[in-house]
Amino acid sequence: MPDFTIEDQYRGRIAGIDEVGRGPLAGPVVAAAVILPRDARLPDILVAELNDSKKLSAKKRDKLFGVIMECAEVGIGAASVREIDQINILQATYVAMRRAVGRLAVVPDQALVDGNRDPGLPCHVETVVKGDSKSLSIAAASIVAKVVRDRAMARLATRYPFFGWEGNAGYGVKKHMAGLGEVGPTPHHRKSFKPIADLFDVMMDRA
Repeated sequence: MPDFTIEDQYRGRIAGIDEVGRGPLAGPVVAAAVILPRDARLPDILVAELNDSKKLSAKKRDKLFGVIMECAEVGIGAASVREIDQINILQATYVAMRRAVGRLAVVPDQALVDGNRDPGLPCHVETVVKGDSKSLSIAAASIVAKVVRDRAMARLATRYPFFGWEGNAGYGVKKHMAGLGEVGPTPHHRKSFKPIADLFDVMMDRA
C-alpha cells in the first residue's frame, strides 16, 4: 500500500502527478496534480484505502475522489485528441501534466511523477516507477485523473452510444470495436492510433 515514505524525503509542498488515458482509442489524456495535507487534516480513509486507481472499484474511486477534492490541493489538466494526433500520445501526456501543475494555486516545491520520465515541470521532479502503488500523493492523483476522465467519457457516451464508452472509457474492447465496425470513427477517436488510422484509410479508399 502507498504511504508517505517518498514524500518524507522532501520539504515544502509536494505534489503527486499521474495521468490516465494513454492507451484508449478515443478521448483525451487527463492528468492530475495533488498535494495532500500531511497533518491532522488528512482523513484516515485516505491513509487506509488510497491505492493505484486500477486496483479499486469504480464505487471506491468515486468515494475517495470526493474526499480528496475536499481536503487536498488539486490541479487537473488534459490534452485533446487533436493534440494527441498532432504531437503523439507521450508528448500530449506531458502537456496534460504541465497543465495540471499549472492549475495548482502555487507551483509545488517538489513533484513526484508516476513513471520514469520527467515531463518538464516548473519544479524539482522525482520520477517513481509504479508510483501509484508507492506514494500516497501519486495514488491520489491517479484516482482524480481516472474519475475525471471516466466521467468525461461517460458524458460523451450519451452522444455516441454505439461504443460503450460509459463502461470501457474508450479502450479497444469488443463492444468499442464492434461500434467502430458499425458506424465508423467519431471526432473523438485518435486518428494517429493504428486501428483508427486503418479505418480512415479504408474510408478514403471507398470515397
